[in-house]
Amino acid sequence: MKQQINIALLKRIVFFVLAVFMSGLTSCTEKKPAETTNKLKIKFNHRVDNNSLIFNQMIYTNAAGNNYEVTEVMYFISDLKLHHSDGRTIQPAQWNDIHYIDTNIPTTFDWIVGNDIPTGLYDSLTFTFGFTQARNQSFMFVNPPEVNMAWPEVLGGGFHYLMLNGWWKDLQEVRRPFNFHLGIGQIYANNSGQVSDITGFIHNNFTVRPSGERFSIEENKDNLINLIMHIESWFETPVIYDHNTFGGAIMQKQEAMHIAALNGRDAFSIE
Repeated sequence: MKQQINIALLKRIVFFVLAVFMSGLTSCTEKKPAETTNKLKIKFNHRVDNNSLIFNQMIYTNAAGNNYEVTEVMYFISDLKLHHSDGRTIQPAQWNDIHYIDTNIPTTFDWIVGNDIPTGLYDSLTFTFGFTQARNQSFMFVNPPEVNMAWPEVLGGGFHYLMLNGWWKDLQEVRRPFNFHLGIGQIYANNSGQVSDITGFIHNNFTVRPSGERFSIEENKDNLINLIMHIESWFETPVIYDHNTFGGAIMQKQEAMHIAALNGRDAFSIE
């Protein structure tokens, strides 16, 4: 009889322990939040007059009347921020938010930012074209293709914000190359243009808020938006840019880079 009582008691103890263990598992499961993958994929596009950019054909005319063609476009954007309709500002890529775009490398056209972006409606996004002064450090890239964007140390160091290369026809209808490059500008004593006369530097980076409609982030989706660079905008708004005025190379021409920085602010839109 005593043995039977002990067996019954042992069974009750085992049952109680199992019940507590299973309850603990259920409790842990209930408390663990569901993982989300609310990503944003930005696809970069390049257009002229709202048509896909065609390379190496002199089929475009800018607001100054310059006939031109584009051979390649390379640039950096950084400090991406998403502006939620409820007033929050989200930095989805945190500090890993420098992206390089190169029309010679199609894989750079896609950028997936963030992994748990709050859902909802977003009024806009903003980013820095190029880099802020604090972030534009020489030698922060050591491998191609980004290292090929290095800005000469003697001209201010750091990296190009933009290389927009191509050809235009001058007033004599001669085909000439242009390197529409944007980066750190220089101040020259007596406007000499001589490296030995540099007295200071100007940081030509700027913030872009692309035009376009609101966009939504939905839960557990790779949400997609198209970010479009309108090439013609670099040459026409708000200042008309003339290749015949500034010539083919502008890295030491702050006036030309200042116009580029003004015109670039409305060079992007969102679809």
